Amino acid sequence: MASTGARAGFLAMLCIVSYFLTTSFLDSVPCSSSTSDDGSSPVYERKIVALGDLHGHLPNALKTLKMSGVIGEDHKWTGNVDFLVQTGDIIDRGDDTIALFRLMDDLRSQASAVGGRVLNHLGNHEYMNAIGDWRYVYESEIKTFGTTPDRQKTLSSGWLGQTWKANYTVTSRLPYHPLGGEVNEDYVAGHSSSFSHAALSFVHGGISPTYLDATPYPSKINGLGASLLNKLQTREQPPPYPPGAYPGLPSDATEYEKELYSVDGPLWYRGWALDDDDQVCGAIDGVLQKIGVKRLVMGHTLNYDGIVSRCNSKILLIDTGMTPAYGGILSALEVHYTLTPVEADASAAGTRAASASRRKRYIEKEKIEAIYPHKREHIHTETREVTLDI
Repeated sequence: MASTGARAGFLAMLCIVSYFLTTSFLDSVPCSSSTSDDGSSPVYERKIVALGDLHGHLPNALKTLKMSGVIGEDHKWTGNVDFLVQTGDIIDRGDDTIALFRLMDDLRSQASAVGGRVLNHLGNHEYMNAIGDWRYVYESEIKTFGTTPDRQKTLSSGWLGQTWKANYTVTSRLPYHPLGGEVNEDYVAGHSSSFSHAALSFVHGGISPTYLDATPYPSKINGLGASLLNKLQTREQPPPYPPGAYPGLPSDATEYEKELYSVDGPLWYRGWALDDDDQVCGAIDGVLQKIGVKRLVMGHTLNYDGIVSRCNSKILLIDTGMTPAYGGILSALEVHYTLTPVEADASAAGTRAASASRRKRYIEKEKIEAIYPHKREHIHTETREVTLDI
């Protein structure tokens, strides 16, 4: 039996092929899948699981991946989800840095083989380590690399530095449906369609309302992140701080790169988590509109009690301190998206016969849940009707 990931990948390809064979953006057939909660049959679905900060503790990461259905008891990709997203800060405050990044590399390959995908992000702590700011690095963790120079080499020119370059971004735009674009395809400002904003944004810290380099999204932010990382990895590696002096950003870092790493940049911003409701909920719609998404999903600012939803779930904060260094709780965010045909009633039979060859109505549904070790908690469900040309 094909996995959900494989099925979704295959049907997503059919969607894309259909798109290129038709004459308008909406002339595409929604694709795939199983059975929805009410017994009806979606024609397309996408299941996304997101994890917040892991901070150096493999056992809790594995427990969380298992309880959310991403991996089985054998620690292999199950195919039960289409996307695994991790929002950064895998490193620091624990000894399992190597094992965690190897795990992500393994899951990325396993997911890709069956049509799934792993999206990884760099957090402020990954950049801190690349800078040489090792305030939260344990001596016991350094020994897993060998020596301090061994660790520096691994994070710069070695396998870990290279997987950061190849497989990690600062932010991601994940559309719910291929009609909304490919993963990390830039949102076209001013574009309007049924799926133009049917997407999620993932980032470690947050995209501030005052951050000027957010668009085109996400390529502008990710380009700055890549160029800054390259400068950090290719400069002569300074003695780590502590005990050495704080190295700071490279001397040739641009003002844009400095702003990326600033307190209001995507790696460090905490406003969506800490500012009051009136301020946050008054500002969020402008950011969502600008970058072409429905919701921002972020780690970085922990909440010991669980995943936080703000402003009608337009803001989702998923760092729950799941490492023993914090003593928080294990958690994962699940977003289940479906498109289900609307059955036309009998009184509309004539109209249906006349238009059946072109237009159909679908119920689009987002179901958002928090997964904890012994329970699931409903966060938000949103539905709307969309009409597509097929």
